[in-house]
Amino acid sequence: MTQDNFLSNFASLTHLDQHGQAQMVDVSDKAPTIRQAVAAANVRMLPTTFAAIQAGNVPKGDVLATARLAGIMAAKQTAVLIPLCHPLPLQKIAVEIIPDPQLPGYQIQATVKTKAETGVEMEALTAVSVAALTLYDMAKALEKSIQIESIRLISKSGGKSGDYFPPEQSATVSHL
Repeated sequence: MTQDNFLSNFASLTHLDQHGQAQMVDVSDKAPTIRQAVAAANVRMLPTTFAAIQAGNVPKGDVLATARLAGIMAAKQTAVLIPLCHPLPLQKIAVEIIPDPQLPGYQIQATVKTKAETGVEMEALTAVSVAALTLYDMAKALEKSIQIESIRLISKSGGKSGDYFPPEQSATVSHL
């Protein structure tokens, strides 16, 4: 493949300029619309660690409240963490941490909403990721083998590409 052919393939990639260099997409011509994204993650641990967190017996303090706040704070910092992500005004960030004795562990779900020119999928994914990392950090004194699993987009709505639900999800996903 020649250099010209290689560079011409970049024309369809929105985050690369004509020289193949990374760029933030120009969304200034887009109208702001309501956009929402829901993301999820699982945190798996030993039954004894799960029981200690549920009982509030963790040396660092309230694991779930700290993880929830960390997720909210992380969503607001997404553009700082992810290089080509637009800074967005976020009108809603909800992080829910649901005990799941069957894992054993926790299911984390974040819902993020804005009225902007681009979507909030990365903000929702960042929220669940950092909430999960914080849960690990708060409980690592009890267990080092905690596993963060299945970080995923559950749904998105709004914008030019419309609504999205993964094939295995129904369109009736609950929103916080």
